[in-house]
Amino acid sequence: MLTSGLRVETDQLGTRSLPVGCLYGIHTARAVENFPLSLRPVHGGLIRAFGLVKLAALQTARELGCWRETPERIDALERACLELSEGVLDEHIVVDALQGGAGTSLNMNVNEVIANRALEMLGAVPGAYDLISPLNDVNCYQSTNDTYPTALKLAAIKGIGRLEERLVRLQESFQDQERRLEAVVKIGRTQFQDAVLITLGREMAAYAEAFNRDRWRVYKCVERLRVVNLGGTAIGTGLAAPRHYIFRVVDRLRELSGVGLARAENMVEATQNADVFVEVSGILKACAVNLIKVSNDLRLLSSGPDAGFGEIRLPPRQAGSSIMPGKVNPVIPEATIQAALMVCAHDQAITSAAAMGSLELNPFLPLIADTLLTSIDLLSAACDILARFCVDGIEADTERCRRNVEGATAVVTALLPALGYHGAARVASEATRTGASIRQVVIAGGLMAEGTFDALISPEAVCRLGSPDIKS
Repeated sequence: MLTSGLRVETDQLGTRSLPVGCLYGIHTARAVENFPLSLRPVHGGLIRAFGLVKLAALQTARELGCWRETPERIDALERACLELSEGVLDEHIVVDALQGGAGTSLNMNVNEVIANRALEMLGAVPGAYDLISPLNDVNCYQSTNDTYPTALKLAAIKGIGRLEERLVRLQESFQDQERRLEAVVKIGRTQFQDAVLITLGREMAAYAEAFNRDRWRVYKCVERLRVVNLGGTAIGTGLAAPRHYIFRVVDRLRELSGVGLARAENMVEATQNADVFVEVSGILKACAVNLIKVSNDLRLLSSGPDAGFGEIRLPPRQAGSSIMPGKVNPVIPEATIQAALMVCAHDQAITSAAAMGSLELNPFLPLIADTLLTSIDLLSAACDILARFCVDGIEADTERCRRNVEGATAVVTALLPALGYHGAARVASEATRTGASIRQVVIAGGLMAEGTFDALISPEAVCRLGSPDIKS
């Protein structure tokens, strides 16, 4: 019913007036009223994945004979689903990212937008649900409880693919620095104290390996996400869906998405439990932990630059202070750390939400979806800026590293193969007592030849696995 630029829609609770041309309907309008929570939109990846899920469901139902008498309707519905999957209709998905009802509000927003967009394509007005119904047509053989988690898994898999690419890029950036800095000997530190010699290249190699491990974990976690409950409808029993539909719909979604999805053997269990998202989130948190650790290391190694470690120089990205001229801060590692800390916080939210599922359903999937997909985005962006704006441009202060090595008693550890523990300890004590360098004490005392000393603190020696027999 139309009145003065408005249309009136009805549901079991009553009526609502909507702008005559809007693509959402009464169910969406109620959700917008009920959930002004995060004031953020649903993640775009989830919306696009929903478009593919709906398209797979509608195409499978069509194969079974639905809309045989009205092929123009299903043609329009399929085109509308494609538009949703391509991001064309994002602006019409207006429900809040967080919502009660296990995601029913998002599912209905999607159903209404697809229905009304299809009506437009047929030359009808939005709201003409006697021609195309959001529930009877768009939601045919479906429930929120199987479409929402399936769309979430599909969106997460797509996002993880992008994250894996960014992790490879970050790993390769550190590997490039490993090669560039392989000859720069420096002080290695444990518990913030001088320990033994290492090279900057060896440190960069360790960072590269950490992110290689992250990349592998992220790649493998897709196996956990590819098992879906689509076709299980309300609680995984397939209520109201034909058996042939249940057996075919996941195959169709696999074809449309290009993702190796598989139907869960036990769809009741797959509908009840959300622990797979906890597992994936834990892998994301592990990656976040490595980003925090490595970013903090970069801040320390570049600290100063005059009164700190100052062993490396990070690319200057912007002025660092409104009051201190010349100050340049390590803003890229700082931003990376903040993104990673948010991922750790999201992991706790996902853990709690998954644990609070009850009986046949977890009603907190909207929180899981929002935090999981946001975490993937945060990690992808953090890896990207850390590689491009920081690691790629790292430079060594070779002179500072050399002075640190020559002036530190930690150098004496490299002499253990030649002097033994007690001999090396006496050298360290003498250097501390007199203020002379380790080199000066050793050479002046006739403990070894200068060439032997240089060989023991060379890049090859400090990076060698174990110590060969050395004679002075």
